[in-house]
Amino acid sequence: MRRAKVGDVVSIYCVGMLENGEIFEQTPEGEPFYFQVGSPEIIPGLSEAVVGMAEGEEKEVLLSPDKAFGERDENLVREIPREAISLETEPQVGMMLNLIVDTPQGEMQFPALVTAVDDQKIVLDLNPPLAGKNVIFRIKLLGIHDQEELELQGL
Repeated sequence: MRRAKVGDVVSIYCVGMLENGEIFEQTPEGEPFYFQVGSPEIIPGLSEAVVGMAEGEEKEVLLSPDKAFGERDENLVREIPREAISLETEPQVGMMLNLIVDTPQGEMQFPALVTAVDDQKIVLDLNPPLAGKNVIFRIKLLGIHDQEELELQGL
């Protein structure tokens, strides 16, 4: 029986949740999630969990922050002058912003949580929303795919 390894493209159903059971991510029924095992776009713990799984196998894994969304970094909490950012609505604590920043690699988007607002400044938290949290993933490996099969499916 074939087992998933680094470099394989796999399809899974998964449910991601916090330790209290709150679901933060779930693949829609009938719409599997495809990814390459070991890809830097996938959190490391999810890739590691799939390695060695066979098609049809299910498992649940608890991931620490270093294997999931990273530790919180207080250096990513920034105070900026109010006039430095233009918004269509009045900023409020708890609002999520999508900042677009020019970088040497081109334009990049960063999610930012507004944590404080006054007349002079806005405080933004650029940490991923789940940074510093343990997360649980329930995974069902649906398939291990070869490139030719994916191209025929238009994926």
